[in-house]
Amino acid sequence: MSGQTLRVIRYRLRAGLARRFTGYLSVVLLVGLVGGLAMASVAGARRTASSFPTYWASTNPSTVGLFTAFDDPSIGLTNGYNPALLKKIDRLPYVEHQATGLIFDGNINLDAIKGIRYHLKPAEAPPTFTGSVNGEYATQDRVTLVAGRLANPNRANEAVMNAEAAEALGIHIGSVIRIPFYTDAQVQLPGIPPPHLVAVVKIVGEVVSPRTIIQSDASALGSAMVIFSPALSRVLAPQCTYASETFLTLRGGERNAKRVFAEIAKIFPQAGAVPTESTSGFVPTVQQAIEPEALALGVFGGVAALAVLLIAGLMVARLLRVGAEEVNTLRALGADKAMVIGDEAAGLLVALLAGSLLAVGVAVALSPLAPLGPVRPVYPDRGFNADWTVLGWGFLCLLVVMTFALLVLARREVRRAIAPSISDLWQHESRLLRSAAIASLPIAATTGIRFAVDPGKGKSAAPVRSAMLGAVLAVAVLVSTLTFGASLDGLVSHPALYGWNFNYALLSGFAGQEDLPAPQITKLLDHDHDVAEWSAVNFIKGVKLDGQREAAMTQVPNAEVTPPLLTGHGLEANNQIVLGGATLRLLHKRLGDTVTLSNGLTKPTRLTIVGTATFPAFQGGNGSAATGMGAGVLVSPKDFPASLLNLQQSAIPGPNAILVRVRDGVSLKSAYRSLLNIGKKINALPNESGSAGGVVSVLRPIEIVNFRSMGTTPTIFAGALALGAVVALALTLGASVRRRRRDLALLKALGFTSRQLATAVGYQATVAAIVGVIVGVPVGVAVGRELWTLFARSIDAVPSPTVPVLSTVLVALGALVFANLVAALPGRLAARTPTALVLRAE
Repeated sequence: MSGQTLRVIRYRLRAGLARRFTGYLSVVLLVGLVGGLAMASVAGARRTASSFPTYWASTNPSTVGLFTAFDDPSIGLTNGYNPALLKKIDRLPYVEHQATGLIFDGNINLDAIKGIRYHLKPAEAPPTFTGSVNGEYATQDRVTLVAGRLANPNRANEAVMNAEAAEALGIHIGSVIRIPFYTDAQVQLPGIPPPHLVAVVKIVGEVVSPRTIIQSDASALGSAMVIFSPALSRVLAPQCTYASETFLTLRGGERNAKRVFAEIAKIFPQAGAVPTESTSGFVPTVQQAIEPEALALGVFGGVAALAVLLIAGLMVARLLRVGAEEVNTLRALGADKAMVIGDEAAGLLVALLAGSLLAVGVAVALSPLAPLGPVRPVYPDRGFNADWTVLGWGFLCLLVVMTFALLVLARREVRRAIAPSISDLWQHESRLLRSAAIASLPIAATTGIRFAVDPGKGKSAAPVRSAMLGAVLAVAVLVSTLTFGASLDGLVSHPALYGWNFNYALLSGFAGQEDLPAPQITKLLDHDHDVAEWSAVNFIKGVKLDGQREAAMTQVPNAEVTPPLLTGHGLEANNQIVLGGATLRLLHKRLGDTVTLSNGLTKPTRLTIVGTATFPAFQGGNGSAATGMGAGVLVSPKDFPASLLNLQQSAIPGPNAILVRVRDGVSLKSAYRSLLNIGKKINALPNESGSAGGVVSVLRPIEIVNFRSMGTTPTIFAGALALGAVVALALTLGASVRRRRRDLALLKALGFTSRQLATAVGYQATVAAIVGVIVGVPVGVAVGRELWTLFARSIDAVPSPTVPVLSTVLVALGALVFANLVAALPGRLAARTPTALVLRAE
């Protein structure tokens, strides 16, 4: 581009800035605010998705954990604390640091604690009383304070608790409780001797650990915890410790875990008799629960970005069309095509650059609103955050895409101004206008319809397409989001969609970790007239599929009550296996493939994958990984030895839980009371052979627990974008009235009253709203259903989208009402159009 061309463009830009300033400012604000919202949403989605790993890293997490002492004479251990062993472990290769949690549960008489109101939910495990003398919970695997203060490490009379313990024990911050402790030797004696010591402890704070930030209802049944101060833990450790769980930080991470465990087995032969686990094993499950919120934010950001590109593109096209009126004048004065295109595009290019920079600033200003979700209250850094990956690419995309569109549109408008086509010169009358004329509608209505569908030519050209697109976008976005939200509400309120396709579960003690006596439970259930169908299940720890640890449920083939299937068929033979969808993807398998199942005790077995299912949420046996929606394995009990099916060595072995479907027509309350009665009969059996923990109606998986915390977030997203579309519609109508001032003045000169002019503008807005409803409602429903189906499949729920008919009808009616409300101000401006001033040049 020559120097003369640049000088002309600069001169024209300065000379015409005042006249075009309003249009340029509209582009800057639209691109800056909506584009910034889009960037902030995408950046917030990334921050939300990474929120839990960020928080997890801030707690200084250990790598692996194992029990290093247990007061259980059956495995050769008679003391819950072994400091000599811990010193040896500290010196092992690859061990950077070890911290030990001391568990005192077995040395406490819960019924004798004073100052509590003890109440457990059905099948809930008693609270864990724990502490540490070398930094567990304080410097390693740190808990996070949410209320009150942390216990003073030098005071033996202070402790903290989590919310689950507060509910189970009926205590609060400031409560003082008296806890009787017994030595390991006293626990082995018959009867209840006098306590070794009674500790008076004040609860000074409420904390949360990474494992309980977000958890399923099944996991919550065993998560209540009270943490003593190090000073009290040191007093209790030598004689009153029931078990010790040691957490190790390893050089090289988990890849060196097997080597360390092999070394531990040499100095601690009982290591093979107690469970070991990766301390990060629950992180993928938490991530799976958080990712839907991140996905929703990302989708909202994408929709907002598309909206700004479309609406800003139409606004730019309108401004270029207005400026094209001067093209022939510039050509007559000697301007070449480059000068004309530069004159058309220069100001808008500066506006797009300013808008893109404003968008970056808006995105940074909104960044403290992220992350969303359950991690937000404990997130280590909730201040301003510049995600330069999103900001950089977002800035470039806005600027490059809009600049490209600007140059293309500018070239087209210049070409059309220089050499107009027949279609540009010939005015077509739309069918809608002909129909309105035939129907003999009032003149104001016919005029409003013409304003709505006919953009006009030359100086009076109006942004008709922008109004139509704004209305369609507003309705479609709102309907699709309402459809998605209704489907989410349907999932949350219908347990069968997330695996709980039965009415009740009778769990054994400790949240399903003990056994229900098989002969007795079978007889009682078979003779219960309220029960239509029931199936027994066991939860197995230590199961590996192709070397990958998984949570497993066992059922006999062709059981009456099974998890709801997504694909394939259920368990029909002992050599078959049904997987959760996430488990199937993790193993990179398909239906019909085979997997190797290893239980650690018997010869590995080859099983054929016959189906995928949505698994109900249950805590794994003896604290292993939990099942839930996409995570889980369903196999036959024939694949496991009796010792794995009876971990607690119950006198009469049996299932860990019973899944019960109530007979049609039977009151659920009546069936519940009947099952409670069965539980009482089981617990009344002699020789401690009964272990019924309780009856639960539904245990929500971690995803459903988190979805409930989303609340009205989807509706807020939809409302924000719909509000933006309504504002855009208002600006478009205002611009239309300004562009049609000549037409309005002529109509007023021909006898139109002020009321008729306002009515014409109202009809113009109504037509745009009707088009938005006719096109936007079906598009919104289709998009919402498809988004929900994809979403449900991604979380391995049963896909069952719900269309909110009443809400959709209200949106359609609301669109008409809002369109007329939005048209009120432009209508008043039209009514006040000064005829003489506008037509003075005619």
